[in-house]
Amino acid sequence: MGAKTAMVCKLGNDFFGDKYVQNFKDHGISTDYVEQTAEAVTGAASIIVNDAGENAIVIVAGANLLLGNEEIQRAKPAVSQAKVLVCQLEISPDASLKALHMAKESYVRTIFNPAPAIADLHSDFYKASDVFCCNESEAELLTGQTVATVEDAGKVGVELLGRGCGSVIITLGAQGCVVITAQGSSPKHVPTSKVTAVDTTGAGDSFIGALAFYIAHYPTMPLEEMARRANLVAAVSVQTEGTQSSYPCKKDLPSALF
Repeated sequence: MGAKTAMVCKLGNDFFGDKYVQNFKDHGISTDYVEQTAEAVTGAASIIVNDAGENAIVIVAGANLLLGNEEIQRAKPAVSQAKVLVCQLEISPDASLKALHMAKESYVRTIFNPAPAIADLHSDFYKASDVFCCNESEAELLTGQTVATVEDAGKVGVELLGRGCGSVIITLGAQGCVVITAQGSSPKHVPTSKVTAVDTTGAGDSFIGALAFYIAHYPTMPLEEMARRANLVAAVSVQTEGTQSSYPCKKDLPSALF
């Protein structure tokens, strides 16, 4: 979408790792903090998609789990100068939390996506998240409450907000998302456009990537409006097969989103 981006990760010293480094470079992403190791293979995901476009994913973390505090510390120049940091749980929770704390110390805005979700998430993750963004199943695991409706999402979002987040977004697929902010009076439902889904794999990542773009480039835009636009970007992504290959570039999106 046009944001200047850096990746912090660890890959295997193998064919997939080499291809991944090139993939980043091909997309103009800084690889200064992308490291390769001979101690583990590059992480991989096996994805199955049904006729309704819904997916099931099996993740083999591999070298992701070798990304530790030393590597995060080496990335401090990028983290501390960023406008927004995105973290999740496909690396060790300790590494993600260190990066979030590092960002907060430099007044960098943070987005945390607790995926794949873990029930015993450390309480500091909430306090270090300017935007805590999760889907229905992740919200259920974190709170023990069922999230089947927009109203359910609002209630769960309020509970998560109470744990110390600056704001919470619960993504709901075809139903859009629910946004709750510390300054807001009540949860706000942000619907999305109706589309025919071909493959929903990576839709949440598409949403978060777009959200990060808006936070970086339009910092005064209301979070609800950022979420509305991110919904529309994610809706484009589900209409094409694949994960990264389904993500639209700026040239593929309506000018009204910019």
